[in-house]
Amino acid sequence: MVEYDPHQWWSYFHYLRGSMVKEIVGRVLMCVVWSAAVVGFSQHVRNVGVAPTVHTLAGISLSLLLVFRTNASYDRFWEGRKLWGGIVNETRNLVRASEVFLGRTPLYAALVRWTAAFPFASAAWLRGQQRHLGPHSDALPQGEVAEVLKGQHVPLTVARRMTAVLDEGRRQGLYPEYVQMQLDQNVQLLIDYLGGCERIHRTPMPFAYMVHLRRALILYCFTLPFALVDTFGWVTVLATFVVAYVFFGIEEIGVEIEDPFGTDDNDLPLDTICQNIQNNLLAFLPGPPSRESPGP
Repeated sequence: MVEYDPHQWWSYFHYLRGSMVKEIVGRVLMCVVWSAAVVGFSQHVRNVGVAPTVHTLAGISLSLLLVFRTNASYDRFWEGRKLWGGIVNETRNLVRASEVFLGRTPLYAALVRWTAAFPFASAAWLRGQQRHLGPHSDALPQGEVAEVLKGQHVPLTVARRMTAVLDEGRRQGLYPEYVQMQLDQNVQLLIDYLGGCERIHRTPMPFAYMVHLRRALILYCFTLPFALVDTFGWVTVLATFVVAYVFFGIEEIGVEIEDPFGTDDNDLPLDTICQNIQNNLLAFLPGPPSRESPGP
């Protein structure tokens, strides 16, 4: 995710990173070249101008479609951020509450480390990356780590290890069964939040809506010069550039943020969130305190 100061305007005017320019430059340039060809043909060969009424009406409808597209994508982006905020909170709650019952035992250290590994496993799972449990997984039993990484669903297998640690605490008589059930509720919520992320990740915008919107965008932008050439002449090229840049840019923003768990410039900063969770949780263990991290 691109960090920026929302109070600054001109400082970011020239930014390319995260601005969608690189993604849409090809489409926009095609519209510009086409509009120049239309103007040249209209002025030197034959007038091909048409009345702008249809484009005026179509532009209103297209604008509404683009607004809906962007709003729907932002809802998915914000829901994904809330789900990861829930993962932050529940990992803290589990480690905080279990400390009272497990104390400074090896079981508590194992629970903390498995809980710190869960966000890294979840982020890698959502991104389709190589399976890993974070930079501090070396402190976990390597046999168990290898078994977890071979699991069909790595985050779920990590959660099973967390539940197994809680069950072992009950077996050792550190707390009764109802306490184990209460602590395991935090593990269940972690799985619920991950399931919500998977729902967003695996459910793209409906194909019919996507293809209809893109067809409408292409038809509108590539026929726009015919509606402007009689009124604007060569300024039609500039007008087409502005309209194409705005419309294609809005549509591409919706594409960028509809699945916010990737590594694009405008996706959620999952690496930072996972690192913050790990710093928060490992600070519960004996040793030098980790630096403070922001909340969810």
